Amino acid sequence: MSDLSAFPIVLRWPAQHPDRLQFYSLPTPNGVKVSIMLEEIGLPYEPHTINIGQNETWTPEFLSLNPNGKIPAILDPDGPGGKPLALFESGAILVYLAEKTGKLLPKDLAERYETLQWVFFQMAAIGPIFGQLGFFHKFAGREYEDKRPRDRYANESKRLLGVLETRLAGRDWLMGSEYTIADIATLGWVRNLVGFYGAGELVEYDKLKRVPAWLERGLARPAVQRGLEIPKRP
Repeated sequence: MSDLSAFPIVLRWPAQHPDRLQFYSLPTPNGVKVSIMLEEIGLPYEPHTINIGQNETWTPEFLSLNPNGKIPAILDPDGPGGKPLALFESGAILVYLAEKTGKLLPKDLAERYETLQWVFFQMAAIGPIFGQLGFFHKFAGREYEDKRPRDRYANESKRLLGVLETRLAGRDWLMGSEYTIADIATLGWVRNLVGFYGAGELVEYDKLKRVPAWLERGLARPAVQRGLEIPKRP
């Protein structure tokens, strides 16, 4: 039986299966990266719903795991050296899980770094820019009379989609024939942009060919379909 008592987060979200990886999240574009990854690799885990609408990420218990107050985060009772490991930041978690299981990250060193550059591209560009467009198009920002901020992020989002469109020329996945954590990192954000944010027309998504086909291939994967619903929304 794994002892997780040293981690305050288990006081608020008790582990029913302390021998399994504990996953704290919500099905947002960042959250589903990890749930999809966990479903793809088949690692036993226990999901915990974190209600961001009720500011649960700002509770002392959650902040003890992630001082930045964002989902997702994990607590692996079987971390390096057999010791528990707490980890936040979705990109870091993807890399950790890939290396822990030897899956979805190329073993060839050059290909490994090439994959990581596309993961970091998502983290540094796709996520922040698409997220800002969502704010200015769907949420409070839509009330702003000045549409220049929205248009700035719409134009940059369109440019970033163009980068993906070019990358996918002659490729099924971002790394070619192999599906990797680079695809997992990016799928949820593109899906959210044209779905939940409803920004497809703004970014001229219908003019793209390869990105929509790539997204369709990704969403057809059973593990992706399951991961998009984990953990259950409150």
